[in-house]
Amino acid sequence: MSDTRRRVKVYTLNEERQWEDRGTGHVCCSEAASLTVTGEADGSVLLESRISPDTAYQKQQDTLIVWSEAENCDLALSFQEKAGCDEIWEKICQVQGKDPSVEITQDPVDESEEERFEDTPESGHLLELPPCEPERLEELAELVTSVLPSPVRREKLALALLSSGYIRKLLQLFRASEEADDRRGLQQLYQIVRGLLFLNKATLFEVMFSDDCIMDVVGCLEYEPALLQPKSHREFLTKTARFREVIPITDSELRQKIHQTYRVQYIQDIILPTQSVFEDNFLSTLSSFIFFNKVEIVSMLQEDEKFLTEVFAQLTDEATEDSKRRELVNFFKEFCAFSQTLQPQNRDAFFKTLANLGILPALEIGMEDVQVKAAATDIFSYLVEFSPSMVREFVMQEPQQADDDVLLINVVIKQMICDSDPELGGAVQLMGLLRTLIDPENMLAPASKTEKSEFLSFFYKYCMHVLTAPLLANTAEEDPDNFQTAQLLALILELLTFCVEHHSYHIKSYIMTRDLLRRVLTLMNSRHSFLALCALRFMRRIIGLKDEYYNRYIVKGNLFEPVINALLDNGTRYNLLNSAIIELFEFIRVEDIKSLIAHIVDNFTTALESIEYVQTFKGLKGRYEQEKERQSRGFSRSDAKKSDLVWIFVFTHVH
Repeated sequence: MSDTRRRVKVYTLNEERQWEDRGTGHVCCSEAASLTVTGEADGSVLLESRISPDTAYQKQQDTLIVWSEAENCDLALSFQEKAGCDEIWEKICQVQGKDPSVEITQDPVDESEEERFEDTPESGHLLELPPCEPERLEELAELVTSVLPSPVRREKLALALLSSGYIRKLLQLFRASEEADDRRGLQQLYQIVRGLLFLNKATLFEVMFSDDCIMDVVGCLEYEPALLQPKSHREFLTKTARFREVIPITDSELRQKIHQTYRVQYIQDIILPTQSVFEDNFLSTLSSFIFFNKVEIVSMLQEDEKFLTEVFAQLTDEATEDSKRRELVNFFKEFCAFSQTLQPQNRDAFFKTLANLGILPALEIGMEDVQVKAAATDIFSYLVEFSPSMVREFVMQEPQQADDDVLLINVVIKQMICDSDPELGGAVQLMGLLRTLIDPENMLAPASKTEKSEFLSFFYKYCMHVLTAPLLANTAEEDPDNFQTAQLLALILELLTFCVEHHSYHIKSYIMTRDLLRRVLTLMNSRHSFLALCALRFMRRIIGLKDEYYNRYIVKGNLFEPVINALLDNGTRYNLLNSAIIELFEFIRVEDIKSLIAHIVDNFTTALESIEYVQTFKGLKGRYEQEKERQSRGFSRSDAKKSDLVWIFVFTHVH
């Protein structure tokens, strides 16, 4: 058996039933009947898999081979060329003694199931299908339902459907039944077509999702028996969700692939939402079908340089109409989302292409439009994930040509602030984006020190006031009533707490010059306990640094007062707020932070002496008294030494 090398992508299926990229390389089938994929980047072995006689290999969409090696180990090879896939498939079939014309070598069934069916009449040949006639639909529906528990019978039914062209006959019958308004027949067709999807066979999907069949498949799925009136999925797909080409796509194959992917995604997400893990497993091949379609779409678009150049030309043209700009930006948003299906090195190449074409400056145009701003923010998020350094370099150039309010990074911050419901995740995602940008850990050498200093100086000068504006606005007088506002303030405090830990100089200067901690601690009175805890956590992180500049700032401003008031107001309730405040003072005691201990004991002993359920405050007082005693002994020794020196001086001069 001679070695055969073909370029492939290796995928594995994770616990969330999503395909993960493992890299690109070249596959060969050795004489020892093993599939080996060697990485093209560094020559490492990406995959080494022996072709087992009992493993079920499945060929999908002409360029894909899928199989399982263990109970929770699903693998896929996606070939660049159909010829390479065909050749490796022939090698696999040769090892297993199968005809290469089959789409699956065998089913992964246990012995008991094979024994159960080996003596049945249908085990040696295709299942016999009833004639495709209205009066036989109930019989067919029962047959489809009966085979679902058995992998062997599912495969036999799929082969029977394919060999006889039965699916197209079935869809022709659907059209006739709909014209005749045969409601019972249409409901039986719903059960049949839904069952065919749950057969989980890629070969069936290729027929059912072809241009001439897919809308009839959707039509069958409109007649769910439990509904009084059929759904209007076809009307939505053909009228409401019409595909708009931002730039004419001349490649008919690409256009067809985009249409198909959207419609199949609609079937999966809207028409057939899975009700259980059981059903989800039955639709795993459907997820794979969509995933690899998206990979192919992104690859085809990325390779079409003329198309991308034309899109960018219109996007950067200030004369482009608002409606057209919305379409262009939303196109790039979807394009970036699809790119997440690519393997890392191809995804990097994709974003480099966008960067070279000028995606970042292009996003600045038309930001006054709400839809454009939302889509541009999503694209910005993808770019930050790809290369924080590239984004930082770009945003630092903006002040030379723009006002603070329209800086791209400030637009992102305001988008986060304006998120109507932070709990839904938009604000959380954007906060994570900002954290990535200002995290010194990803400011890599050799230019890390310069990049860190320059970018943080830029951020604190041009952006920090935008980030803290909601905090300052909602801590001037009363506690924010609105729960969503409280959530937003909690997110901002979380980011500021991160800054305290990682930006020693810049955040310290910002806090002290704006008396920020005092404003934050007004939130200790919040009716929202999570917000009070966020405020306390901010102070705890500052004290944890054991920085005397911070300590003097806290003492001078008497900033323990709101914390102690919150502790006393909490009373005898043993809750998270109580524990967090006690932990703060216990840290000060254990670390023996003398300036803070002295301030607490001098100013709050009377208020705290009633708290006896913990020994923390007695311990603070003990530390305080020990320090006073030590200082007193030190002064006594110093006075004695001075007295001795006086007597020596007198004695010397007398004699």
